[in-house]
Amino acid sequence: MKVVLTSCAAAILAACFLFTPSWAQENNPPMPGMQMPNPSPTPAQKEETPRNFSERKGWPNPVADNTTFDLLLFDNFEYQRAGSPDVLRWDILGWRGGDVHRFWFKSEGRQTTSSEQGSEFEFQALYGKLIAPFFDVQAGLRFDRRVQRGSKPKRAYAVLGLQGLSPYNFEIEPTLFLSNKGQVSARFTGTYDILLTQRLIMQPRLETNVATKKDEEIGIGAGLNDAEVGIRVRYEFRRQFAPYFGATYRETFGATHRLTVREGGDPAHFAVVAGVRMWF
Repeated sequence: MKVVLTSCAAAILAACFLFTPSWAQENNPPMPGMQMPNPSPTPAQKEETPRNFSERKGWPNPVADNTTFDLLLFDNFEYQRAGSPDVLRWDILGWRGGDVHRFWFKSEGRQTTSSEQGSEFEFQALYGKLIAPFFDVQAGLRFDRRVQRGSKPKRAYAVLGLQGLSPYNFEIEPTLFLSNKGQVSARFTGTYDILLTQRLIMQPRLETNVATKKDEEIGIGAGLNDAEVGIRVRYEFRRQFAPYFGATYRETFGATHRLTVREGGDPAHFAVVAGVRMWF
């Protein structure tokens, strides 16, 4: 009789275990010494997982960092009212490439409205590489043409510089130039955006130029050549389109000041400006 009862109890326990739902088995681990049945492996478990997604045929690379982008920015595109002559001024840059390697081009200049006297035109073609977060090192060529009294001198330069966003959100652009006449010069440009509202933005701007030796043909002396400070207030109807107004003051110094006076130019002038900042 004991044997029969023992056999019935064992059969009942075995039946309870075999027909217990899977969720109950997960929440109630087996007792020590009890062996759990091995579930059948799924097809995904049977397939060996590759070490890298790109090793599996037909799968994309884990990080798509080779996409090509482009940008065209009219940073300053304005009319400067400075008495006589008035000036059309522009500062344009653009790039095409990826996150690390880019081709840059820049154009900067001024065109007087009454005559060509005092006009300046500049174009740069550069290769840029990301060397730190928000900073590109740039190298390439620059071409200049100036309209002086009775002449239109041209210059070509080798270029090496940086461009990026420094701590505290200053946009800076320090650059070195070596001309085909052997003159070494440098330029620093800095801007800072002050958000008065989400769309109304005030931007102070500083640009200054220095040279190691004079080049009288283009009206440049040794030392500090000039400095221009300005402030512009823009309203961004869209982020890509923002008309602005402001004021700017430019002055030449030292030997450059004397050369400018000798050529009949304006060594210092104040201008009220109105323009548009836009990008595509």
